[in-house]
Amino acid sequence: MRLAQPLAHFWWLLSVLACALAHAQGTGQQRAEAAGRDLVGSPAPRLVLKTIDGEAIDLASLYGKKAVYLKFWATWCVPCREQMPHFERTYESAGSDLAVIAVNAGFNDSIDDVRAYRKQLGIRMPIVIDDGTLGAALNLRVTPQHVVIGRDGRIQYVGHLANERLDAAIQAARASPAIGAPGGNDSSGAAGKTSRYEPGDQAPQLSAQTLDGSQFDLRQPEHPIEPGHPSRSGHPTDSGHPAVLVFLSPWCESYLETSRAAVSAKCREARVQVDALAKQHPGVRWLGIASGLWATKADLGKYQTDYKVTIPLTLDESGALFRTFQVRNVPTVIIIDSHGRIDRRIEGSDPQLPAQLQAVTLVR
Repeated sequence: MRLAQPLAHFWWLLSVLACALAHAQGTGQQRAEAAGRDLVGSPAPRLVLKTIDGEAIDLASLYGKKAVYLKFWATWCVPCREQMPHFERTYESAGSDLAVIAVNAGFNDSIDDVRAYRKQLGIRMPIVIDDGTLGAALNLRVTPQHVVIGRDGRIQYVGHLANERLDAAIQAARASPAIGAPGGNDSSGAAGKTSRYEPGDQAPQLSAQTLDGSQFDLRQPEHPIEPGHPSRSGHPTDSGHPAVLVFLSPWCESYLETSRAAVSAKCREARVQVDALAKQHPGVRWLGIASGLWATKADLGKYQTDYKVTIPLTLDESGALFRTFQVRNVPTVIIIDSHGRIDRRIEGSDPQLPAQLQAVTLVR
């Protein structure tokens, strides 16, 4: 009896978490289907994936020979855990005409998290941790997100639920003609060409549209310092005001409160800290950048209202900004100085952020 009660409580918590993220599984299915609407019938990305065991999987070499089933998932995702037995059975029953690959979304998951999860659940299929490229090519919007590719190398199905529709899609893909794979899509579009920026680099000249419709420029145009007013840094130009980019997820605090309490706490601490600092430094340009995973503009607007967030917010639906700054975890803060240089990067909440921000604002 002592074991039964904690176990029952554990499964109750899982069910609560599942409802908290999607409100209903149908919502996840609808989001996945919407994400796949423009993908179905198109050539699948021709990428080489590397498993956590160091093996290479060349997707292009599979097309024309066998069907491919990709499942995006995360260790913190409750529906993913619930669907894992179905996924494992599909892998075990796959013959020579089907490749089954587990693709971790690479969002707030480390390789140690993934390996521990594999050991705990006894997963045997090949596991890849996405760097954002494959997810961008396949419009990743939810977890789990299933992508079924026919033997002809074209995407046949995108969904969220492990149901009869998924099973039927997999069978249809396995039965499709093994004709020559279509060409193209080698670079996975813009996702494969994304430049990556780190501290010390000049920030890219990109813009984002905030929820209120305003435009936020990551870098402001530089202009000469007026005679008699030299910059404190000795720099001959001044770009105006430093910027702070706060990468976040609108469900981090609520959904991860039970499954990843430490991460949830960091998201809460960072939000409170940023809100206070934004009031103390009105000359700094602030932008909250939300991941498009499990989030829409409506979700982000609700987050802004519920938590009384005062800084401008934008939804990085395609994940372009997350990839540009190589952000894999939230919260992450990027500070850009007044000359458009990336000054520093902070993951999580940092008690030194006020001092670091003060130092950047003094350099003009």
